[in-house]
Amino acid sequence: MEYNVKVWRQKNAKAKGHFETYHVTDVEEDASFLEMLDILNDQLIRKGIEPIAFDHDCREGICGACSLYVDGRAHGPDDQVTTCQLFMRHFKPGATITVEPWRSGAFPVIKDLMVDRTAFDKIMQAGGFITVRAGSAQDGNAILIPHDDAELSMDAAACVGCGACVATCKNGSAMLFVAARVSSLALLPQGRPEAARRARAMVAKMDELGFGNCTNTRACEMECPKHVTIDHIARLNREYLKARFSE
Repeated sequence: MEYNVKVWRQKNAKAKGHFETYHVTDVEEDASFLEMLDILNDQLIRKGIEPIAFDHDCREGICGACSLYVDGRAHGPDDQVTTCQLFMRHFKPGATITVEPWRSGAFPVIKDLMVDRTAFDKIMQAGGFITVRAGSAQDGNAILIPHDDAELSMDAAACVGCGACVATCKNGSAMLFVAARVSSLALLPQGRPEAARRARAMVAKMDELGFGNCTNTRACEMECPKHVTIDHIARLNREYLKARFSE
């Protein structure tokens, strides 16, 4: 199969970007979207054109690095998948596919389709962890955790930090990401001793880095590849309010 790929090209963070359209051929319908970009880059290199820069790592839907806006949707026209798990059979042969980087002031473009998402790392460094004694692991049954709480915690921990929630939100809010990190620890006994400090610090860092406010449009929930729900935002709000009253 063959496609026309309208892709965002930007030399560096300071340069002005623009769209370029390329024709890519010899693409199998079972190829992933990133494999299609690999094929396109190979064809561009053979023509003496600089290849398209884009992020990728595991290509198994785990790391969240492959973050692209495809035909107006975060991660493309499929549900609950990252871009690397999007396959070309979802596009009609000969179609024109528009590919863009995340559009958020907190995620500045580095080059072409690559954006700087270190803002998420800074939020995590502000409090997305627990402080425990290092050493041998405790027995799995040493701390009893209700099954429902454990499942909810794991649902929140499924967040891969791809940034689709920010890119999709009209306000550029990082609330779903922060909520997932706070909620996954707030539901576990190990996370309770530092819960108040964690909620205050992570929300403060999110605001400092220029992310927008949440207005509950649920766009983040709709486009999250791991289906992290806004129930966790409600839990974050409760944790934050409790933290403020305990000051």
